[in-house]
Amino acid sequence: MPGARRSLASPVVSGVLCPCGSPHAPPAEGGGSSGGSGGSCGRSLCEASEQERRLRALFQKLDVNRDGALCIHDLAVGLGRLGLQRSELDLLKIVKAGDKDLDGQLDFEEFVHYLQDHEKKLRLVFKSLDKKNDGRIDAQEIVQSLRDLGVKISEQQAEKILKSMDKNGTMTIDWNEWRDYHLLHPVENIPEIILYWKHSTIFDVGENLTVPDEFTVEERQTGMWWRHLVAGGGAGAVSRTCTAPLDRLKVLMQVHASRSNNMCIIGGFTQMIREGGPRSLWRGNGINVLKIAPESAIKFMAYEQIKRFIGTDQEMLRIHERLLAGSLAGAIAQSSIYPMEVLKTRMALRKTGQYSGMLDCAKNILTKEGMSAFYKGYIPNMLGIIPYAGIDLAVYETLKNTWLQRYAVNSADPGVFVLLACGTISSTCGQLASYPLALVRTRMQAQASVEGAPEVTMRGLFKHILKTEGAFGLYRGLAPNFMKVIPAVSISYVVYENLKMTLGVDSR
Repeated sequence: MPGARRSLASPVVSGVLCPCGSPHAPPAEGGGSSGGSGGSCGRSLCEASEQERRLRALFQKLDVNRDGALCIHDLAVGLGRLGLQRSELDLLKIVKAGDKDLDGQLDFEEFVHYLQDHEKKLRLVFKSLDKKNDGRIDAQEIVQSLRDLGVKISEQQAEKILKSMDKNGTMTIDWNEWRDYHLLHPVENIPEIILYWKHSTIFDVGENLTVPDEFTVEERQTGMWWRHLVAGGGAGAVSRTCTAPLDRLKVLMQVHASRSNNMCIIGGFTQMIREGGPRSLWRGNGINVLKIAPESAIKFMAYEQIKRFIGTDQEMLRIHERLLAGSLAGAIAQSSIYPMEVLKTRMALRKTGQYSGMLDCAKNILTKEGMSAFYKGYIPNMLGIIPYAGIDLAVYETLKNTWLQRYAVNSADPGVFVLLACGTISSTCGQLASYPLALVRTRMQAQASVEGAPEVTMRGLFKHILKTEGAFGLYRGLAPNFMKVIPAVSISYVVYENLKMTLGVDSR
């Protein structure tokens, strides 16, 4: 790298870290690599006293009011003098990230820790963008990296990003340029997009068929991933319990509604309460909540193993790879817990006093119908994974890309309402596409419980419904199903955010 190249912040910021990237080393004189060291930070180059002097020099330049601490005003004025313009939101993020004693400002020790931690994150992002492993980033690499994650930008847009960081006119960015530009800037594009745009972990609409979320390198290394999954599981349990009456009504309408027995929403609720009282509205919810934990755990483990089997050398999968891995992981998870799906349907359809509980229901099915009864409707359930997961992922990524291209300026954070809207729309589209298969699955799960009912196949049931009820018959129960989407998404989001704070997840 040319020794004479310096960024606007180089006189001070480049003096904080040595060219080899160590957070404990000053650069060689002139800002270039020092001969003889080979970029390795020996003790002779990185004396602790010299390092502290350089860090303190930067701190004092930023400490405008000379009170020994950096507040947002100090950073705004100090960085402005160094030629680095940052928004108030960016400055607030810097203070929040480094403020360990929560006094709203950074003392010298907190400032040093922030710079060192932030530099490590920046190196991870730089490596993820540097596809050619040549120590430089060009426009094509930026386009390809974002495209791998489903974020589409043009090469002209990528060149604009490069120009804002490129100080020597080469239209490529080396590590020093990248670090100098971002060291006192909180935005880290790729990880930030992943952090803010989690989808399947946050939203639970009662069907766990979505493609699992990606986790950043930092989340994997710090163990935050399992806390996200626990928070998502807890949010799903609360969300499903709150919307259980609508879910049970959907099941009843899928199985019992027909042209001759036209169930409406109010009539369905009245019938349930008259038959078993208000508590009957939650029949089947217990097993529906219990299956969240094993299904989520199996799905996540299978997804990670399938990613390794695919053999991609990229940390984050491309969209088509995510769909393939997610669909296979969903199929494995569904196969593992499918008897619980059958139990959930039977418990939702039971009459008052028919079973004393879940175990009694399982024992009754095993005794009277055999083990095969626990896999009724398995084929349409598996076939439904692909349209649900594919359309949900495609719609969510399209909405995400549209928002990022049009409205993302200083942050990839879409805000609560945009995130909820994207999750609601994508989940609704996924359910709409796979609903006929879900209805046939539910009827096949239920048909063996009706004494004297003939054995039916998936194909035969489709033909029978189309012949007797028309295409509309494949969408029985769709109204209560859609009615529960918005409250389910909203409740799961609120609970997820609160559980995240309780578990100590600080991903934003």
